[in-house]
Amino acid sequence: MVRRAQSGDEAAYEELVRTHQHRVVAIASRLLRGSQEAEDVAQQVFVKAYFSLRSFDLRSKFSTWLYKIAVNECWNHLRKKKARPLVYEADLSEEQSERYQGAAQRSGMVDPEEAARQQDLVEWLLGQLDPKDRMMLELKEAQGFSIDEIAEVLELNPNTVKVRLFRARGKLMELYRRRLNPSRPAAKRG
Repeated sequence: MVRRAQSGDEAAYEELVRTHQHRVVAIASRLLRGSQEAEDVAQQVFVKAYFSLRSFDLRSKFSTWLYKIAVNECWNHLRKKKARPLVYEADLSEEQSERYQGAAQRSGMVDPEEAARQQDLVEWLLGQLDPKDRMMLELKEAQGFSIDEIAEVLELNPNTVKVRLFRARGKLMELYRRRLNPSRPAAKRG
């Protein structure tokens, strides 16, 4: 399919897009944290892939190559944007807020206020990580990438990815413990 697309077969490229579109959008949504711009970034990924397809040398899997483009596009987008405003329930109109709460109750979701507090805590915890560590953690835990896939996408040694993920998880746990018990001293590292 990739070779056909490289030779100019547009139907083959469209099939590649259909095959990988859901995962690329999911990656962008997760890395951009649900931003409405995720679909725009995903579209940029496919445009960039289309124009770079002839230079793809088939040494790696097409999906890995494409997801690397997706991660880089998200990374560039975040770098350009730096700070993204968060949407709080207070920012919604009364009608939007009631609709959200009604849908949450019908679906059996937890209390919207509690869910918002939990989401804020997760965002705060992840925000304390190095951006590359955060990206690795989100690719691994939210997107289901393997260590080898993350290593290939980010051009790192798999052992480096394992160590950084281990340290990032440790840092999250320590931050979480300190957040629950602020009087507790930080753990000593030796």
